[in-house]
Amino acid sequence: MATTTVQTPPPTRATPLVLAAALTTVTLWASAFVGIRAAGHDFSAGALSLARLVVGSVALGALVAVRRVPLPPRADVPRLVLCGVLWFGIYNVALNEAERHVDAGTAAMLVNVGPVLIAVLAGLLLHEGFPRTLVVGCAVAFAGTVLIGVATSDDGLTPNTGTLLCLVAAVTYAGGVVTQKPLLSRTSPLTITWLACLIGAMCCLPFAPQLVGELGDASGEGLAWTAYLGLFPTAIAFTTWAYALSHTSAGRMGSTTYLVPPLATLMGWAYFGETPPSLAIAGGALCLSGAALARRGR
Repeated sequence: MATTTVQTPPPTRATPLVLAAALTTVTLWASAFVGIRAAGHDFSAGALSLARLVVGSVALGALVAVRRVPLPPRADVPRLVLCGVLWFGIYNVALNEAERHVDAGTAAMLVNVGPVLIAVLAGLLLHEGFPRTLVVGCAVAFAGTVLIGVATSDDGLTPNTGTLLCLVAAVTYAGGVVTQKPLLSRTSPLTITWLACLIGAMCCLPFAPQLVGELGDASGEGLAWTAYLGLFPTAIAFTTWAYALSHTSAGRMGSTTYLVPPLATLMGWAYFGETPPSLAIAGGALCLSGAALARRGR
């Protein structure tokens, strides 16, 4: 990934709209953790990823066709492909499989290590700066991740599959954000989101036979949740995220996702009656504290 300097626009009158876009994203992404758990009863991880991305790609493609927005320059294609593979392809499959092993709230807490990684990558690759608190914040967040891993493991020492896959999702999420940021200075958020979603769907095409087989046995609830995931947490939330990201720094936008874990935990409790283990909640608090500390001074 090439080192890139990104100029962040100064605050403008659009700031309330940017905040609204960020909050929309956070709320819909929190609901996705619940939706994935629900749809996972009918669909395997890869099949669900493909179905969700196909729905999102179709919805976004229709909007792009109506608005006739221009495509990105050829020079941006490699970066766009990387964004699509990391954030829409690998991330979705890893998270879907992870939520077969951990509850929605725990998954959200683990994935929310992503903002710390975004801060590190943005400092290295986008020259957004390195506050001194970043190192301490990373250490605290890592300790929280270890604590969650112990809380959700089978023997108390080795993190389970769900924990490791959530960390894979966090890494690919961070890589996707930092890869996406420079693209938004030259192309509309809608176009970037649509193309990245389409690339992610293409990455998941090997799961097409599984999806076809599982569709016939899927319940109405599973189909409804899959459609919801494609339209709302994917098509809408990723577009509002890209819009907000185009108006601020990658590190600062990453900090808005601190709200996702508590929202996802609350939604998981309301829908499934599930709550993370007490030790995992303590680890989640450490993750959020470390992430907040890492963002101080930005």
